[in-house]
Order: sequence, then C-alpha cells, then structure tokens
Amino acid sequence: MEVKPFIKNCIFLTWFLLVPAGTWLTYKAYPPHISGRWLDVLAFLLLTCVVATMPIVINNMFIFLIQWVALATFLRFGLFVEIIFAQIAVIVLLLKLRILRKGELFRLPLNLIMFFLVSLTSGLVFNWLGGEPGPSFTDNPNYLWLAFSYAVVSYSMNQIILSFNLYFIYKSKEPYFGKDFIVETITTFITFPLGFVLYTLYNQFGNLALLFVGIPFVSLSMIFRLYYSSEKINEYLQKTAEIGHQMAERLKVDDVVDLLIQKVSEMLPVDYAYILEVTKNDELELVRGIEEGMPNSLPPVKRNQGISGIVWGEQKTFLYTARKEWQKYSNGHLPDDAESILGVPIVRSKKVIGVLLLATKKKRAFEKFQLMIIDILCSHFAVAIENAKHYELTKMQSEHCSLTKLYNYRYFENLLTEEFNKLTRFERRTLSLIILDIDHFKQVNDTYGHQSGNEVLVELASRLSKLMGLSCGTVARYGGEEFVVLLPDTSKEEAYVIAEQIRKMIANWPFTIKQSLDFDKMQQNVMITASIGVATAPEDAEDALALIRHADRALYVGAKRAGRNRVAEYSSC
Repeated sequence: MEVKPFIKNCIFLTWFLLVPAGTWLTYKAYPPHISGRWLDVLAFLLLTCVVATMPIVINNMFIFLIQWVALATFLRFGLFVEIIFAQIAVIVLLLKLRILRKGELFRLPLNLIMFFLVSLTSGLVFNWLGGEPGPSFTDNPNYLWLAFSYAVVSYSMNQIILSFNLYFIYKSKEPYFGKDFIVETITTFITFPLGFVLYTLYNQFGNLALLFVGIPFVSLSMIFRLYYSSEKINEYLQKTAEIGHQMAERLKVDDVVDLLIQKVSEMLPVDYAYILEVTKNDELELVRGIEEGMPNSLPPVKRNQGISGIVWGEQKTFLYTARKEWQKYSNGHLPDDAESILGVPIVRSKKVIGVLLLATKKKRAFEKFQLMIIDILCSHFAVAIENAKHYELTKMQSEHCSLTKLYNYRYFENLLTEEFNKLTRFERRTLSLIILDIDHFKQVNDTYGHQSGNEVLVELASRLSKLMGLSCGTVARYGGEEFVVLLPDTSKEEAYVIAEQIRKMIANWPFTIKQSLDFDKMQQNVMITASIGVATAPEDAEDALALIRHADRALYVGAKRAGRNRVAEYSSC
C-alpha cells in the first residue's frame, strides 16, 4: 500500500509537534514514581523489549502483545514511564521487523504517534476516574475496575487509531472487522490479565515476579509462533498439492506455464517472475517473463552465467535477501529495483530442464521454508510440462500428415463438421471448400521416382501454407496428391479468386526435385499443373459430406474433363 509523499511529510510534522512536547508535559503533570527503584525500572524495560521482539504474525499482520506489560508498568511507575517504555517498544519492534527501509521510514513516527496517544488517553482516563499510581487491589478493590477501564480504553484507542491509519493513510479497501480483528481482540484480552498478575506478584516478590510471569509468556509465545509456522507451512503444502493437481490437468504447455506464474505470484510477494528452459543449444532461454504483470524478454543465458545460470550449473536453490548479496553474480538482466531473489532449478530425472527465477522489490521478502514449497512446486511443474509436451506431440502427429506437415484427413473432417455446425447455428455466413488434384501426378512418379513425387508434394504444401497464411483458410492433405482448403465466411466468388491464385501459383513456377532417378542431374525443375473444384455452403450443400462431394464433382467434371489446369465451380445444372 503506497503512501503519498505529502502524507508522509505530515506524519513527520505531526510527530515533531506532538510527541516530544506531549511527553515533556506529561512528565511535568505526572512525574514518574521511581523513588530509587532504578533496577526495577530497568527490569521492566528489559521485559518490555523482550515482549516487543516477539509479535504474533497472522496473515502478514503483526499483533503487538505489549499491552499487559504496559499495564503493569503504568500501575507501578506512572504514566510518564509507561509512555517512554511504549516508545522504546515501538522502536524495538520496527527494528525486529526490519521495516525501516528506504521509503518506509514514515512508519516509525506513525507508530510512535499511535502508541503515544494510546498511552496518554488510557492514562488520563485512569487518573480522571480517580486512580493513582501504585494502587493496592486488596486494600481498595475499586482500583481493580479502574485498571480494567485503563485496559479497555487502551485497546479501544488502539483500534480507533489503527482503523484511521488503514483507511485514511494506507487507503486500504479491505474490511476491518475480519478474522484478523477477532484474533487480535481475543489475544489482547487474554493477555491483559497477565498485567494484573505481574503487578500483584511484583508488589509481593519484587523483580522475581518478572521471571514468574515473563518466562511462561515467552515460552507460550514461542510455542504459539511455532504452531502458527507449522500451520502456515501446512497451508502452503496444501496449496502446492492443489496447484500440482491443476497443472497435471492442463494439456497445453502454455497453460501449464501460465498457471505456475499465476499461482506463484499469488502465493509469494513477487514483482518479477521468469521461467527459463534449457534448450538443445545448451542455453537457458526465456519461456515466460512477467515484470509487474507485464510480459518481458531476456537474452539466452549460458551455464553459470548470471543468477539463473548459477542455479542451473550448481543444480540447487539460491536465496538472496538483498541486492548487495547477488549484484556481483548478476549479468545485468534483472531490474534495477529488484532486492530479494529466489532461484529454483526445475529438475526432471535428475537433470535440470529449466529454472524458475523470482524477484521482488522488498528486502528479506522470502522465508526459508518457502524454498521447500517452490522446490516441490517445480517438481510438479516438471512432470506437468513433460506430460503436456507429450500430449501436444501426440496430438500434432495424429492431426498432421507426416510428409507434408499439413493437417490430415482426420483433422479436416472434424474441422469441417465443426464449421458446418457453426453455419447451421448462423455463426457463419458461408463456408467454401476448395479441392485440388495434381494433374498427371503418376507420370511424375514414373519419370522421376516416388521420392521426387514426395518432394513435389512437400513443396506444394509449403506454397499453399504460405499463400493461405495471408487469409483465414485451413489447408489439409486430403489424400494422395489431393489437397483441400476450407474457407469460413468466404463467398463462392471469393473462393474462386483464391482457387485461381492457387492454380497460377502451381502452373507458373517450376518445382525443384533433387532425388531424381537421373543420377547425372543433381537438381531438376519440373512443371506441373492442378485441377481445382470449388463449392460453397449453404447454396451448394446442406451438410458437410455434400459439400465435399460437390466440390469433388466440380474438380473432376468441371476441371479434369474440361482439359485440366483450370478451376471449376459446382453447378447443380
């Protein structure tokens, strides 16, 4: 969430005008009740700092459980000491979270202002209600309710200021009263009684009370953090398994690649993502590159060249937390504002087939356990990619002629049926079909050999593909020396013009053959011609088979019988 520079400047100005002066006035109005107990003050300060370094992290939200220590500090030493301790605790927390980076320094005065107002408001309410520092709950039970009011006001002010910061400074659009709010509320009110216990035990046992309460709290905090970490890892593992299943269901290579990029960007704080593949030239070539949502390209990378090349060469994962750690290894292909880098090899059958490179503008953005998650994800990706490539290869071989590489009869029939269905649903205006047959092709085979005949077929297929590449037609080998061109939304007149272009392209330029039976000639030019038939639905046919039959009739009756090397339209007369 980006904060405007004007608002940042206002935050610094507000802190400068409010906190120092407010702290000084508090000192004058409510002087600290230390009376020679400096060792006790330092012990409370130490406990405050320890608790400040142990926030609970839930859904990237830091729950600062310092209120119970602040309550005991306030009851024992007064408002001024509690304010100072709260300010120190904020600094310790921000240093622990390492968020005082360039561009985010405004968070320090922002949080100092918030905790100053929380401490000041709750303390003033306590004193306004008649409370005084150092109360005895046993001598005057009314102080217990005053202390409770302090806790309620402290929590309420914290939530009010926090909501103000989220909506007016960070411009957040997320609902405030969500799961995070409930968790924070429960944990805060569970820990507040610890403040009463700490204060009561301190009055009886002195600084030993800090050990009696502090050690169990620290232990429980560590256990809770470990539990939450395990829950978080389990959640990531579950997501990884789901993504693995989704990738396995994809039958196209591009779909698998797009899914990995999308899911990784959702799981991790990623600004830049690159998937590179090891090519036959022993280089890493970019398959997909995303920079802040926009596609990008990178030049090929050699083994051990740059970070991705090192990941490939070392065949292991690399994690860099800041630019200064990886800058000396970079080949200059990464963005200038990238900081944290995560490079993972994509391994299949103990061989690196690619590299996944993730980068973000934030320092220390990736956690160590995420290395394992991404590594597992890359294993799923390697299997899914191989399966998708096998599927695409098998599909291509089943749909294409092995000699000419054009679509075969099976694919053409399915496409024709599909296009005719669109025609009947009025999704197509017309559907034209061109069938051509090479004239006297048997003589070519008999004169120059069948291998030379195959060369003619291959060259003709190449010419047809180039010509129809400029239009919306689909070219297929129908069988033997016959070829078809399917033209959706093309009238008979337009189809006839295209057919005439095809006829001239064949008749006017010789075909080159190299595998002739005449061994004395390394290369020969052969002139051939073709007869072509044209039919168009719905005017010439009411179904797909009729369209083929009528175009074929135009070919043999209108073109072949009329002398060959010509184009004929189907006519019902």
